[in-house]
Amino acid sequence: MAELNEMVAFLDRELNVAAIADYPGAMNGLQLANDGPVGRIVAAVDASLPVIEAAAAGGPGLLIVHHGMFWQGAQPVTAAFYRKLKTAMGAGLAVYSSHLPLDIHPEWGNNILLARAIGLIDPQPFFEQKGVFLGLRGGWTGTRGELAELLRQTLGGAVHVCPGGPEILTSVGLITGGAGSEVAQVAALGVDAFVTGEGPHWSYPLAEELGINVFYGGHYATETSGVQALARFMGRKFHLPWRFVDHPTGL
Repeated sequence: MAELNEMVAFLDRELNVAAIADYPGAMNGLQLANDGPVGRIVAAVDASLPVIEAAAAGGPGLLIVHHGMFWQGAQPVTAAFYRKLKTAMGAGLAVYSSHLPLDIHPEWGNNILLARAIGLIDPQPFFEQKGVFLGLRGGWTGTRGELAELLRQTLGGAVHVCPGGPEILTSVGLITGGAGSEVAQVAALGVDAFVTGEGPHWSYPLAEELGINVFYGGHYATETSGVQALARFMGRKFHLPWRFVDHPTGL
């Protein structure tokens, strides 16, 4: 067993939670406590009811997620939200959420893990908003088709490609999750291709007009690696078993 307060203090410090501005509904950090002991770690992308039900069995534990329980803001504790809290509390399951702090972390972040997986050369901080760089950019040598296939293999699913830019690529910008709406600002930064999870419909024709390739790899698919890397590290550090609850949305 480990102590929840010790684990939370470590996570808050290493993820730099207090210093990274985020969407208010992200509510980064500990979202639900338990009585203190943690005997296992569970990782998941979303703190949804099916995920919490799957994570509940096995005694007191810590669920680490990317999208937490309060993404939609304040809400009545009724229906599915009530069942979610009741299930977690009944199982002694604490919930810790990390959104942007995990996306941009230099070791466990969704961005750096995907950048390494596709062989991004010398990845550097990219796309600043409110004093935070939300992504990475780097060199990449190959064709548009080769990058699409590499992403399909890495992410384990379909990748939708907007072939708006050059066929031969030399530079790639990457922001995991739902950053497709930022295509104009990304194009202005001068990369050949933009890799993200998803975007609105209008981002595709705009990318064509701006002359940039966009690779939509799926919001869920581009954000599974960070929570797994973090849970694996925490398992080693605190000598606890861990597992990943895979509950894909297909988006």
